[in-house]
Amino acid sequence: MSTDRDPGLQPERTRLAWRRTTLSGTVVAVLAAKSTLQDGAGPSSVLAAALCCALWLAFLYIAHGRITGLAAAHRPRALPPPHATAAALCTVAVAVCGAFLVL
Repeated sequence: MSTDRDPGLQPERTRLAWRRTTLSGTVVAVLAAKSTLQDGAGPSSVLAAALCCALWLAFLYIAHGRITGLAAAHRPRALPPPHATAAALCTVAVAVCGAFLVL
């Protein structure tokens, strides 16, 4: 039995999923900044918007590394667990900051 497998379009689908998630985070960061600037925000809102933008940048860094890794290799490496954990935490934290700004 051969251990070679045909990845098919899996790397491309994964790359597109990372791009969609990055785009969603971008929308949240832009809306957080817009909400903060329009509503005459207090210090807590400014802090939440700044944190949202910083988390977005961290996620963008992780996603860019993963996207380039998927595009460069025929058989891409698995995402290291610390990177996966950081990406998940950034995503959840951006959602929490966005929810704080809406409420």
